[in-house]
Amino acid sequence: TASATLYVNLSQIDEAVQKHLTGNGVNLQPISKLSEDLGKLPKSKVWLDPGKCSVWLSELCTANASGVLVVHKDTPLGIMKAVKNKGELKGIIEAHEADAAALCRFFLWLETQIEASKTDSKVELNEWVLSEKVEEFRRLGSKYFIAPSFATISSFGQNGAVIHYKPSEKSALKVNDKAVYLLDSGGQYCCGGTTDCTRTMHLGNPTGFEKRCFTRVLQGHIALASAVFPEGTPGPKLDALARIPLWMDGLEYRHGTGHGVGSYLNVHEGPHGISASTSNKGIETTGLRPGMLVTNEPGYYKSGHFGMRIENMMLVTEAKTPQPQTERKFFKFQVICFAPLQKKMMDVSIMAKKEIEWVNNYHVECLRRLKPRVKDEPSVLKWLEHATSPIKFDG
Repeated sequence: TASATLYVNLSQIDEAVQKHLTGNGVNLQPISKLSEDLGKLPKSKVWLDPGKCSVWLSELCTANASGVLVVHKDTPLGIMKAVKNKGELKGIIEAHEADAAALCRFFLWLETQIEASKTDSKVELNEWVLSEKVEEFRRLGSKYFIAPSFATISSFGQNGAVIHYKPSEKSALKVNDKAVYLLDSGGQYCCGGTTDCTRTMHLGNPTGFEKRCFTRVLQGHIALASAVFPEGTPGPKLDALARIPLWMDGLEYRHGTGHGVGSYLNVHEGPHGISASTSNKGIETTGLRPGMLVTNEPGYYKSGHFGMRIENMMLVTEAKTPQPQTERKFFKFQVICFAPLQKKMMDVSIMAKKEIEWVNNYHVECLRRLKPRVKDEPSVLKWLEHATSPIKFDG
């Protein structure tokens, strides 16, 4: 029977976790015993990942494991986790459909509450209340929901320009129809899914400048989502696709464009990703391949005014190309987030016909996926059908 030894601070593992691990072939030992056990290793090889292993552990192996060959090489475990199998993908899609349905219920509730707040002073909306409410909708909407996958970013107006803003109950801004609202949130679902979705919206009338900025972000998002690329392509080679529409207006964002995501695991999971940064060796050298999940989240942040980001999760799949793929395979992305994008934030006058077609096709898929889940909720279904109705091209 296969087994493994985990060296850990035992005080940090409760009884239930210990029982689960030991029942699945994991031998738990205090981390203080690691040095002693290394000295007892028979002549063999010890594999250390230079990108993950600490200097302390590397030196410990060299000093204590006499006669043992220490091999410094990237571990294959990261790739094994990153490439999802059919069972994992089934749970991931279930989680994203349930998650998107919960977001639709939340957006309808939010719009209703905004209208009510105009005539009823007892209706109080702020960033904290909204972050708690979106978790409530997720919890009520799926038997698989366990907890948020990260601290919800619920930011209104100027707070949206703080990229990793987290609202507090005491200092949360009131939310109204006068500025842009950004919601970056997700859930952990025990069916095997980890979700991460960002939507930017205006609950009143966005300015022309706000619409133009949002549309540039959207165009970058569409460009990346539409990419077809050869086998072996690492994420950084695709990063500029999401930035070029923003650069056209002299705009930029100072964060990565996408990160890998686990299957009911870490919301940030390597070794792959999409970024302009050159500091992450794993991202630079790991080619995207079918079965990998990666987010697509360009943005723009105007200090003191607003923040905008559009984030969908994407699955890498094989692409069909007009020419035969004789030497290298080609891949593409399949979007697996299904929450509608707010159409009134779009400046259609600067969008190409293909971009409008992309939005319309995306919304057709959102409706197809979510309609069966909200068919018994007339108000939610009506909201969904309106949110996913097609945009007309006037060009």
